[in-house]
Amino acid sequence: MKRDIENRKYKPQPVLRVEIPKPNGGIRKLGIPTVVDRIIQQAIAQVLTPIFEESFSEYSYGFRPNRNCEMAIIKTLEYFNDEYTWVVDIDLEKFFDNVPQDKLMTLVQKIIKSPDTESLIRKFLKAGIMNKGEYEKSEMGTPQGGNLSPLLSNIMLNELDKELESRGQHFVRYADDCLIFLKSKMAAVRVMHSITSWIERKLKLKVNASKSKITTPTKLKYLGFGFWKDSKDKTWKARPHQSSVKRFKEKLKALTIRKWSISLDTRIKKLNQAIVGWVNYFLIGSMKTVLSEIDAHLRTRLRMIIWKMWKVPSKRQWGLRKLGVNKDLARLTSYCGDRYYFVVTKTCVVRAITKEKLSKKGLISPLDYYIKRR
Repeated sequence: MKRDIENRKYKPQPVLRVEIPKPNGGIRKLGIPTVVDRIIQQAIAQVLTPIFEESFSEYSYGFRPNRNCEMAIIKTLEYFNDEYTWVVDIDLEKFFDNVPQDKLMTLVQKIIKSPDTESLIRKFLKAGIMNKGEYEKSEMGTPQGGNLSPLLSNIMLNELDKELESRGQHFVRYADDCLIFLKSKMAAVRVMHSITSWIERKLKLKVNASKSKITTPTKLKYLGFGFWKDSKDKTWKARPHQSSVKRFKEKLKALTIRKWSISLDTRIKKLNQAIVGWVNYFLIGSMKTVLSEIDAHLRTRLRMIIWKMWKVPSKRQWGLRKLGVNKDLARLTSYCGDRYYFVVTKTCVVRAITKEKLSKKGLISPLDYYIKRR
């Protein structure tokens, strides 16, 4: 393989087309490379990333070393609190599928000046796609899902960053999600028109006119966050957007469905993974109230699962007695049947299966974890 690469004989395999649903209801098309191609792409990315990092904008936060979503949100809040509260939200239509490869390679060549590396990158771009067993050419785009794609996307969109910087604009960009911040609606309208024209003319990318918009902080959703102004200290703050909260609740609901026959320990492990991941992502946000609500609802659903696991009155009575309920009350409650919600909210089950008891079983409280991490 090394000899083939050195002699320019290495031929990457077509990527495998995989379609996954987007949170907003659309479809995201991924291109998954073979294991060998992934290793080679990663090696190229590791060498090229430090080289290109020197030229990347300080306002670009996605797919870069020592940069993350939280930093993009912090910068967004800085702009809002400096009264840049009109936002141009640019949506690039199917960006990863529509990157003009010749334009991209011209930008790569300007920096690395290595014909062998350029040739190998171009081969990956031209490798094609296997879609449902059929081969498709890849004349446009850089397949989302490969190890090189994040770097190549930043190389392409760094041109947009430089243009915005030259105009003195305030902006943040995370991958292909770009926001421009202004102090008036009139200025926002002007910038929306001019930058859309520049992107389509200079970068040969398509701006989605139906999704791009001019908006304000309270109506903005960015990287899963929503924004609000604290009435006490008059500053703008971030929190999980209501759609992000809804998806998290749906995830927890799916993990606590009663008909799913897995052990309680396994279920709690899966719940903990979801809780830790979600809370860590939104850690910068204000969410005590929503997590308190989720906390209580999650315990209710777990009580229903435990009640179902006990199945019959004798086992339910045994379970309640083991948790400290007196004999008569345990016996009475055990014959309440399968009215799950009533049993776990209106009877001694609430006091028997407490937050502390669930914590001893290993369940992480979303609210407690958030407070601890903050």
